[in-house]
Amino acid sequence: MTERRINYLFKDMELILKRETFTNESTIGSLTINGKFECFILEDKDRGLTDSMPLAEIVATKVYGKTAIPYGRYQIDWTMSARFKVMMPILLNVNGYSGIRIHKGNTEIDSLGCLLCGTKKASNRITESTAATNKLYAKIAEAKKQGKKIYITITK
Repeated sequence: MTERRINYLFKDMELILKRETFTNESTIGSLTINGKFECFILEDKDRGLTDSMPLAEIVATKVYGKTAIPYGRYQIDWTMSARFKVMMPILLNVNGYSGIRIHKGNTEIDSLGCLLCGTKKASNRITESTAATNKLYAKIAEAKKQGKKIYITITK
């Protein structure tokens, strides 16, 4: 087996979410996997939270169900969702939040802090969410099957 193939097999999966469009209702960004564009992500409104803020400050700033998670780097696991009854990605150790998943949806109403996938974007919405989500899930599930660690870094 070549060195390049060995590195590919054991390399962690790195997702980068670059937030790019900010409105009073939502935030839309581009998601890449190991440097390659994957899909658009829609989140709730960005209120400038970062993972280095004290929990008290995050809680004081956060508006439940209407605030994007803090900027930072998070590990992703692949677990059964009690709500959706399917295996889904979940972000671990998001300060001030719990149950943050990556799933399908079209507007911030579908989010509650979660990250929504789409192949196209418009004002305060994404479309073709099921196709984008299924494609991303297949890649995450395969990475987990191979024993890779998966991380997402959220930037501006």
